[in-house]
Amino acid sequence: MQVRAAVAYGAGRPLSVETVELDGPRVGEVLVEIKATGVCHTDEFTRSGADPEGLFPAILGHEGAGVVVDVGPEVKSVKPGDHVIPLYTPECRECEYCLHPKTNLCQAIRATQGKGVMPDGTSRFRTGADMLHHYMGTSTFANYTVLPEIAVAKVRADAPFETIWLNVIQAARMVGADRIVGIDLNPAKEPLARKFGMTDFVNPTDLGDKSVVEAVVELTEGGADYSFECIGNVEVMRQALECCHKGWGESIVIGVAGAGEEIATRPFQLVTGRVWRGSAFGGARGRTDVPKIVDWYMEGKIDIDDLITHRMPLDDINTAFELMHRGESIRSVVTF
Repeated sequence: MQVRAAVAYGAGRPLSVETVELDGPRVGEVLVEIKATGVCHTDEFTRSGADPEGLFPAILGHEGAGVVVDVGPEVKSVKPGDHVIPLYTPECRECEYCLHPKTNLCQAIRATQGKGVMPDGTSRFRTGADMLHHYMGTSTFANYTVLPEIAVAKVRADAPFETIWLNVIQAARMVGADRIVGIDLNPAKEPLARKFGMTDFVNPTDLGDKSVVEAVVELTEGGADYSFECIGNVEVMRQALECCHKGWGESIVIGVAGAGEEIATRPFQLVTGRVWRGSAFGGARGRTDVPKIVDWYMEGKIDIDDLITHRMPLDDINTAFELMHRGESIRSVVTF
């Protein structure tokens, strides 16, 4: 079938919106009509060429929502008409990782996902005779996409397609944090962050001779219980660890750093009780936990609407990247 997609043909190049060919679902696969997709810094990370696993040409996009149109043989958990969210971290519920209580990092399709192909080693997208790579197993920058059954989460049908994301500040507020410090170079983000629960704002450019670590330790009277690095900057990762409280502070790396980059700190930071670890997909098991998060939104427990600052059609998707670079958007959503 012919579909409309934004294709990344090379590092640093604008996406090309065009008609491409999409083959139907094979064994264990699902055809989904994408109704809305977010444009994320991770997409830009790959488009820029910094992603060590980045492949071109590819159809990017990994935050989306849509409706099942067709299913391949042996698919049992979803059917045509179901509302679903594509998952870049799948959940097979059978591999060693899925059966371990300490991780959500399903490995069932990891080898092929990282190569930009479906589990059988081939792509469903092409332009003419040329293959187009899948992206993170999802490729939501197309109005139709094919995914493995284990990489879609069935959600309630009354949830809006555009509102599907959660942020760190809200999560901290929900679990009872009484002091939430946001750190950013862009002061325009402060009002919205405060609305979501931030209590203190630190702009590194306003600190003079004081370091970010010193400022946070002072604000929190000894250091943060938990810190989260969200932008993939290895220097900020170190700062996030070192602003944690001695003895029990824990720093979680969420952002993805560029190819070849490494993190560093003095071993003494860890010897004195701080913990440094990472998190992918928020630690959530996609097929199990994502429907619960959608329920939270529908029950008014979390605010997603205010995170969406811009909406646009697929033809304007490059504008979303421009807004991101100018620091003028929190999240742009493309609707089909």
